[in-house]
Amino acid sequence: MQKVNLEQALGQIGAHWRPHIVADFNDCKVQLSKFEGDFVWHKHEDTDDFFLVLHGRMLLDLPDETVVLEPGELIVVPRGVEHRPRAVSGEVHVLNLEHAGTVNTGDAEDAGALTAPEQRL
Repeated sequence: MQKVNLEQALGQIGAHWRPHIVADFNDCKVQLSKFEGDFVWHKHEDTDDFFLVLHGRMLLDLPDETVVLEPGELIVVPRGVEHRPRAVSGEVHVLNLEHAGTVNTGDAEDAGALTAPEQRL
C-alpha cells in the first residue's frame, strides 16, 4: 500500500498516448497518460473505459456526438461503444481506469505505434 502523488507521477511520463500504471484496484489498473493530438477510433468489447481529465481539455468523439471534458470532469464509455479521445490546444493529462490486461487501442486494427505495452511507474 503506497500513496501516489499524481503530479509527480505525471512528471515521469514523457511520451504521449503511453499509459503508465500507478496503482491496482481490484482487477483494474489505475493509469496516468498524457494526450496530444488525436487517438485512434476503437472500442473495448469486454470493459468500460473511465477517463478523468486532470489538466487540459479533452474531446471524446462518440458515434453521434463529441463530449468536451475540462479538468475535474470524467466520463465512462460503456463497453462496446466506439470512441476516440483527442487533446485540444496542447497536452491533456488523464487518469484512466481499465481492467488489467486491456489493450489501450481496443479493437483498432490500424493502431500501429499507438498500441502501448503495459508500463508501471
